[in-house]
Amino acid sequence: MNPAFIPPRYITSARFGALTPYIQPYITLVNQEGYQPPTIIGHLRLIGRLHRWLRRTGHQLCELDERLLERFLKCQRKKRRTHSGGDPVTLQRLLAVLRNAGAISPARKTSVPPTSGQRLTDRYRRFLLNERGLAESTVDNYVWHVGQFLAGQFGRVGVNPGRLRVQDAITFIRRTARAHSPQHAKHLVAALRAFFRFLHYQGEIKSDLAPALPTVAGWALSTLPKYIDADAVQRVLDRCDRQTSVGRRDYAVLLLLARLGLRGGEVLRLELEDIDWRTAQITIRARKGPGRARLPLPAEVGQALARYLRHDRPRGASRRVFLRARAPHAALSHAAVISSLVRRALNKAGIESARKGAHLFRHSLATDMLRHGASLDEIGQLLRHRSPNSTALYAKVDLNALRPLALAWPGGAR
Repeated sequence: MNPAFIPPRYITSARFGALTPYIQPYITLVNQEGYQPPTIIGHLRLIGRLHRWLRRTGHQLCELDERLLERFLKCQRKKRRTHSGGDPVTLQRLLAVLRNAGAISPARKTSVPPTSGQRLTDRYRRFLLNERGLAESTVDNYVWHVGQFLAGQFGRVGVNPGRLRVQDAITFIRRTARAHSPQHAKHLVAALRAFFRFLHYQGEIKSDLAPALPTVAGWALSTLPKYIDADAVQRVLDRCDRQTSVGRRDYAVLLLLARLGLRGGEVLRLELEDIDWRTAQITIRARKGPGRARLPLPAEVGQALARYLRHDRPRGASRRVFLRARAPHAALSHAAVISSLVRRALNKAGIESARKGAHLFRHSLATDMLRHGASLDEIGQLLRHRSPNSTALYAKVDLNALRPLALAWPGGAR
């Protein structure tokens, strides 16, 4: 059946030629992804121009592939046709429909051989996953750091591990550390140490260079948590625009951060099945491993989630709670999205803070709980800390508890 906004007479062989049998599956697909009728009509106009170009250039449908599509788009640009950034995406989606129906050949695998650096980092990745048993997210982080190091040392020429020296790594670490946080530098050193151990284990270098790498200074409990007071948190929530669907989605995200102290990634991983409306509980999925935690769902948070899910969440195949507002309605997929959302909310409320990411609300919740008499054990339980040392950081902001510990100023001055 054609959607009501596409007249049946519109889908004719005169308009789409050999593409006609595949237009309806395409419409169904983009309709499910949440594209609006005017946008879908624009897609069909582009596909119609593709049909006319194929006929004019003497190409058959079975010849259609990425190479031909690139030629078609270049021709469109030369004719000064309106060319949006979505045109390549539209045509790639059409290729997927055609390949799924068996109308054209499968995608050709690239014949570009991997570089020596890519082959080495691929081996390193497999070593970390299979031999070391590290989490995939940690492996991605390590491989990225090593890739940056090798690119800096060898550029585009072939990678020769035997030429690596400890001083090369130390120079790279110092140069990188100047522009990043101590935590970033720690991850870099850990990645390089694991890499040098791997090279020694594989016989690529004669001696293990890992012990010679410097240790990044980062003393436990040496910093203060960055937070804003409860009034500022409430001001951020109050200034959130709840008259739009995007605003109501963002409000629900901010409440999860501010009232339950969730991490940005934990908000992204929430799925519809994680909310138990009958018992008013919410399940939090761990970033690493199968671990899960159940937390009570406050009425304020539950109401915001229910309103978003009932009225504002677009249709989509994903089971994640929070989806993109614009088509395609895929799940929000990166923690940077949450950090950007928090940053915009803080700016709108006029709140100045040294930290502008999702963790700001987590620290603010813990600090406010401590000032209202909650114990460190209770805070650690809510924030799901594995180590008491993680929670002990908040003891440094409890000035009333710390005041009796202060030593008298020499000379009796006040």
